[in-house]
Amino acid sequence: MNTQDQLRPWDCFQSANRFRRAIRTFNSTPIPEEDVYALLAEAAFAPSSGNLQPYELHWIRDPSLKSSIAQACNGQKAAASATGLIVVVASPALGTRTAGAQLAYVESSSALASNSKAYYRKQIGKFQKILGVGSSALWSPLLFLAALIRPSLSLLPVGHIGSRHWAARNAIFAAQTLMLGAAAKGIDSCPMEGFSATKVAKLLGLPRGAVIPIIIALGYRADDARIEERWRRPMADIVVSH
Repeated sequence: MNTQDQLRPWDCFQSANRFRRAIRTFNSTPIPEEDVYALLAEAAFAPSSGNLQPYELHWIRDPSLKSSIAQACNGQKAAASATGLIVVVASPALGTRTAGAQLAYVESSSALASNSKAYYRKQIGKFQKILGVGSSALWSPLLFLAALIRPSLSLLPVGHIGSRHWAARNAIFAAQTLMLGAAAKGIDSCPMEGFSATKVAKLLGLPRGAVIPIIIALGYRADDARIEERWRRPMADIVVSH
């Protein structure tokens, strides 16, 4: 591989990364369905703890439902003008379900060597125990007290809150992958957190225990969309060398 070929993936990534902006005003041009599906497919390749993918990507295609969810986004322009909405849903239960499906794949696979199967059985079993026992609400007060002494423990997937935070963190990887993929296709996006999760969950009929970390608006930027020079903290403030 020559130097030019080695640089090309970086150039493409940097171009998509710099193109991606939080667009709040979209024009009415519809996004081809095959493009949206392609973005969702790439989002599924995002990393996740134990490859458990504890999330669902709800593609809102029905116009009436889309309008109702946009209203639940508290008047945000991005939601109202977007031609596509993706609701990211996460829960420990989805991780548990994935663990079972992944274990079945490992056991039936003829491509995996015996040592690989042993490794995956151990890893999957570990996560099944954590999600099965650790997600109980009974752990929450104990984890709260432990986190007062050692704050890092608050990030464990343990307890009613901790397990849902874990699922939401993993879902964000998929959300970011989707937005960068959209940018690579020339499609704009806007991640939204200011919405009524209760209303959106009811509209989608989500089960108890599910959380919605983010909703992504998709579309093509309007001619009058506000796009200004981006400010970022100096690298000296962000990067800490040791």
